[in-house]
Amino acid sequence: MVMIDNAVYVAGRRVASPAGIEQTLPVLAEYPDGFAWVGLYRPDETELRQLATDFDIHELIVEDSSQGHQRPKYERYGETTLTVLRSAHYVDAEERVDFGEVHVITGPRTAVVIRHSEAPNFAETRRGLEADPTRLAEGPEAVLFAVLDEIVDGYEPVMAGLENDVDEIEDALFAEGHEQSQRIYQLSREVIAFQRAVTPLPAMLAAIAARMPATALEQRRRLRDVGDHAVRVIERAAGYRSLLENALTVNTALVGQRQNDETRILTEASLRQSEEMKKISSWAAIIFAPSLIGSVYGMNFHNMPELSWEWGYPFSIGLMAAFAGALYWIFKKKHWL
Repeated sequence: MVMIDNAVYVAGRRVASPAGIEQTLPVLAEYPDGFAWVGLYRPDETELRQLATDFDIHELIVEDSSQGHQRPKYERYGETTLTVLRSAHYVDAEERVDFGEVHVITGPRTAVVIRHSEAPNFAETRRGLEADPTRLAEGPEAVLFAVLDEIVDGYEPVMAGLENDVDEIEDALFAEGHEQSQRIYQLSREVIAFQRAVTPLPAMLAAIAARMPATALEQRRRLRDVGDHAVRVIERAAGYRSLLENALTVNTALVGQRQNDETRILTEASLRQSEEMKKISSWAAIIFAPSLIGSVYGMNFHNMPELSWEWGYPFSIGLMAAFAGALYWIFKKKHWL
């Protein structure tokens, strides 16, 4: 387990930074009005169980947090809540979306943020809250709201990257020789995964708002702002999915059209070759008949009929011409010539 940061806050200000998790509760006991914010990176089940023992965390939370790969959700276990969020980061060099997972465990005096991926790094989030003691004085809920805001704000660059990818696909659809089915399918999978990450957010935010006191007006405003961002992201993701479905349909039609064109071209070429073969075969047959007659009479056997006949030569020439003329007339009538 890697501990990213560990601090105790009183009235929104850092008063202690315990070196280890086992020191957090003793330090926290010295400040009855404070709360602890612990940041962890990929703890294993044994470490989480020790954390659960120290901070009185429900065993089901330990099970979910140790396994990872959870759907976004907000669950309450007595005074402790578990919020599972899916972060997203657009990798420009590879033109893909990298998804992460964040678990936020909040209790009356503790906020434990567990990262199961490299991004996002909540160091800036912590510094931003520490620079605003009024917000941080709200306790563990302030940490939860800040993490929610950070993750939802991180969706905007992802949407910009996906929008650029969709535009590239639309531009490439009608480019000659560019088949886009694989790229459209890959991007559709990313958009669907993104929808699974963001679609549960409105219900989660509503559940969080339902257990907030009516007097927490500023917290409710911030929660509504996060909710508005989430709704916009959900709507844009739905639009991208619809565009990709249409693009896949158009791409399939274009591929079919190109295949039909190629088949037509091949058929036309085959027909032209067939016509040429008819002509070649016709002339070969016409030439074959005189050649056959000439070769028979050219054998020079003494006892051949017509060998000594006075009209033998004109007869053979006439026979050759008759055969050739007859074959030419037949092939011409069949439009082979």
